[in-house]
Amino acid sequence: MPNAMNVGEIAQVAIIERWSWWRGALKDPSKIGTPPLVIHPGEYQVGYYRTRFKGKQWVPVGIYPDDNGVVVAFRGGKPVEDIPELFLWCCRNPISYEAYMKALEGNGFDDEPPLATIGDNSGSEDPFEAVMQELAGEKEMADEFLRAPVNTQADADKAGIWAKRLSDLAKRADNIRVVEKEPHLAASRAVDDKWRAPVGQAKDLSVALKLHVEPFLKAKKREDEERARKAAAEAAELRRKADEAARKAAAETSQKDAASQQKAEQERQELLRQAEAADKAAEVKNAQAGRTGAKVSIRVEKVGVVTDYAKAAASLVAMKHKDLIEIIDKLAQRAAKAGMPFDGMEVKEEERVV
Repeated sequence: MPNAMNVGEIAQVAIIERWSWWRGALKDPSKIGTPPLVIHPGEYQVGYYRTRFKGKQWVPVGIYPDDNGVVVAFRGGKPVEDIPELFLWCCRNPISYEAYMKALEGNGFDDEPPLATIGDNSGSEDPFEAVMQELAGEKEMADEFLRAPVNTQADADKAGIWAKRLSDLAKRADNIRVVEKEPHLAASRAVDDKWRAPVGQAKDLSVALKLHVEPFLKAKKREDEERARKAAAEAAELRRKADEAARKAAAETSQKDAASQQKAEQERQELLRQAEAADKAAEVKNAQAGRTGAKVSIRVEKVGVVTDYAKAAASLVAMKHKDLIEIIDKLAQRAAKAGMPFDGMEVKEEERVV
């Protein structure tokens, strides 16, 4: 039979061994589930841990013997009967006793941002007001956090979790926006659907009528161009004759025949007047139909036709054309992500927080 000293030593060893799994997990969590720290279904290990539901805050978990030596379990300060099940959920997240007590007292964990004190509990029936109040609470705490640099892993973890929480808030707000906007979009689409047929049919008939008259107007324009060509030729001939009359007047001047000189000058002036009239007739008039405010006419437009894409692209790049530069940059970004760079670009690695 062991003496009193031996019984005490045995009890102390038993207590130490009872907490050894948790102490080992706390020291090196990476060994959880390996031979040194085996997890057996249906079993549990006393200690302090934390667990959380997806998208929720961490809550402290305590599994330990009470004053009577009976092991009890608490999650977030509330008792849990199925200890083995609770242990499976929390065993990979051991925490110190100090962290457990701090969280149990409502002070959260060092690596997790505190919850906003307003917003979810605002009681507002207006989703917009509820989101705005929640955002106000988050912003107040986040602004304070942003004033100091990140110097610890706990602060870095807190920033990451906080960023995700605000990203989720943004998504939630955007989802509410989509739901709120949908009836208006549906009403807008209904109006568009109602008027689409008459608007489209009227436009189609308008285009059809213009195309229908186009051959006539083009033929009329060709006729006017031919008339103008003949008038231009006539004007040129009249000017030639005017030049001959001028030479004749000069010859008459040399012979000192005043009457002949005057007649030649008059002939020249008449020919010039006729040439000016022919010039006016040579102006091409645009072929048109309809009346003021409702005319259909032939319009000459300048259309650029690319004959050499390589040269055209090179010219635009040399001009530093904004639109082309933006397109090339976008294509280069796509090629970099796809791992398929093309000539004239290179792939660089940049560190970014995501």
